[in-house]
Amino acid sequence: MEYPPNVYGGLGVYSSELARRFVKLGHEVCVFSMNPGGLPSYSIDDGVHVHRLKFVNATSALKILVNDELRSWGPGFRYLNDVLMYNVASALDVIKKMELGGMRFDVVSVHDWLTAVAGMIIKDEVSDVPLVFHIHSTERGRNFGGGSPTVIALERACAEMADSIVTVSYAMRDYDLAPQGFPMEKVRVVWNGVDAEKFSPARAPRELVRDVREKYAEPDGPLILFIGRFVRMKGVDKLIEAMPYVVREFPRARLLIVGKGDLRDHLLQLANKLNVMGRVSLVDKFLSDEEKVAYYAACDVAVFPSLYEPFGIVALEAMAMERPVVVGARGCSGLREIVIPSGADQCGVHVNPHDPKDIAWGISAVLSNPDRGRWMGINGRRRVLENFTWDRTAMKTLEVYREVSKKLGR
Repeated sequence: MEYPPNVYGGLGVYSSELARRFVKLGHEVCVFSMNPGGLPSYSIDDGVHVHRLKFVNATSALKILVNDELRSWGPGFRYLNDVLMYNVASALDVIKKMELGGMRFDVVSVHDWLTAVAGMIIKDEVSDVPLVFHIHSTERGRNFGGGSPTVIALERACAEMADSIVTVSYAMRDYDLAPQGFPMEKVRVVWNGVDAEKFSPARAPRELVRDVREKYAEPDGPLILFIGRFVRMKGVDKLIEAMPYVVREFPRARLLIVGKGDLRDHLLQLANKLNVMGRVSLVDKFLSDEEKVAYYAACDVAVFPSLYEPFGIVALEAMAMERPVVVGARGCSGLREIVIPSGADQCGVHVNPHDPKDIAWGISAVLSNPDRGRWMGINGRRRVLENFTWDRTAMKTLEVYREVSKKLGR
C-alpha cells in the first residue's frame, strides 16, 4: 500500500490522511507499507507506527507456481512479485505481533487487491479480528469490463472473507460492486475528503501562480486545467478532442494537462492531429501539493471528464481552491455526488465524458460568465467544508469499524 513519502495516487493520500486523523482521535494505528528501498523499516510518523517491510525477488519461483495469465504480465510480473511478497511479509508480521508480542488489533483494514492477500492470510489465522476491505476501484471497472481474471477473483475472494466492505461513493456501490455480485449487505459508503487548510486560496504562492499564468496562459485568456493520470479512464483524450470547439468560442483559451501515464505520446499526437497543439500544454510530472495549489489558483476552470471515477479527490482539491469544475457524470462517477450542477448551491457542471462537444459545452458554460464561475467556486469550497473533510471521513470510517467490531463481539 502507498504511504508517504511515496504517494502516487488517491489511495496513498487516503491512507495517510486517515491514519493521522485516527491518531488524533486517540487510536493507535499501525500501517504496513511497501519499501522500495532507502526508507527505514520502522518509524513513527505523526504518531502513526509505520512498518515498511523489505521483500525479496521471488520471480523465478513464482513463474513456476503461478498461472499462464500472470506469467503474461511481462515487465509487470516483478510488480506482482513485490505486491505478493509485501502482503505475505505484512501478514506474517501482524500475526507474529499478535501471537508472540501480545499486541491486540481491534480491526484489520486492507485496500483493493493490492493488500487483499495480507487480509485473507490474517483472517485465516486470527478469525475473530474484524477484517474490513476498502474498495476504492475494481479491476473490471478500471478496465471497462476486462482486466486480469486473477485480480478479479482475488477482489471477490477478499470481499467474501471480509466482515465489512467500505467503498467511496454510491456510484461505486450501485454501478460497479452491485453488478459484479459483491455481497451488498456488507457494503458501507464513506466519501473521501480533502485537506481544506492545505488547499485554500489563501495558501496560493503568488509568484508561482504568476509563473504558471505567464507560461501556460495568454494575457487575459482563460486557462483550462486537468490534473490526473494520462490513462483512458480519466478521459483526458476526450478533453483534447473538445478543444477545437472551445477555441472557436474562446480563441485565447489554453488547456494545461498535468500528470503522467501511458497515453502521453498519444495525447500529443492527438493535439497535433486536431490542430490545437498551440492551444494545449502537457506537463509530464506529478505535482507536489504546493504546486497543485498554485496550478489550481492559476486556472479559470478545472475539468475532469473521467469515464470511470469511483470518487475523484482532484475535484475536491479544485473546489477547495474555489475553482468551478466540469466533471464527467455518466456511469460509475463519484464526481456526480461531489459536484452540484444547478440551483443555489451550484459549484460546477456535469457533462457526458464520452462526448467532446458536451465537454466543450460545459467549459463554455463556465467561461462565458466569469462572475458566475467565481460564484460556483465559492459554493464549491463551502460544500467541501460542510461535507468532504478528512475529519468527517475518519469519523464515518470509525463508525463502520465500531459496527463490525460490535457484530463480532469485540
